[in-house]
Amino acid sequence: MASNAGGDAGEGEWLKVAQMRAVAEAQDPHAKEVDNLTLRRFLRARDHNVEKASAMFLKSLRWRKEAAPGGSVPLDMVQRDLADDKVCMGGVDRTGRPILLAFPANHLSAKRDMAHFKSFIVYALDNICARIPRGQEKFLCIVDLKGWGYSNCDIRAYIAALEIMQSYYPERLAKAMMIHVPYMFMKAWKMIYPFIDDVTRDKFVFVDDKSLQEALRQEIDESQMPDTLGGKLTPIPLKNYTRSLSA
Repeated sequence: MASNAGGDAGEGEWLKVAQMRAVAEAQDPHAKEVDNLTLRRFLRARDHNVEKASAMFLKSLRWRKEAAPGGSVPLDMVQRDLADDKVCMGGVDRTGRPILLAFPANHLSAKRDMAHFKSFIVYALDNICARIPRGQEKFLCIVDLKGWGYSNCDIRAYIAALEIMQSYYPERLAKAMMIHVPYMFMKAWKMIYPFIDDVTRDKFVFVDDKSLQEALRQEIDESQMPDTLGGKLTPIPLKNYTRSLSA
């Protein structure tokens, strides 16, 4: 059911959320099942334009019914991508936001199935968003490009992942720290960049190797830092994290 709690929204913003709810519920009864914080994220993603935010939200509801029938992504759609360890769950940053680690070098464009890959992105985003604690709305992502090469370059897949995140998980990404970035990746980035919306672009931060430890420690305590990056916490591959939840 809808909740009126949360955040530092002013009265005017909550009034627009209420307007959004009225518009959405008139067109799709399932909107009643969505809380006000979710509506507020869509509102903020469309610069507080109620009409645009409502359209974005209603589109998301329709998409969700197809992308996650029954409320979740079927495991048989993501097993191949899970096996490649493209994503791991980390600890939390200094503000309590959960950390998602992505390893694009474990993605091979030649073996990618687009439908399955899109399901995998939804699966990963659903899992990291489920970890976001009360009082927070976003997660931190560390994109480790160590070992990335031409066999991993998959522009269509990268754009598809960005479009899913931007369109259906607005205001969830706090920051994406791009680390161990090889020079050749910047050529791919130039092709991806035009497909990123203005708000999301500012969240991608490229960190050079010399500044890496300082940048990481500004965001993450050593106890929550991945051990692969000099910390004390062992990240959990998404496939194992899923098993631990179902155990």
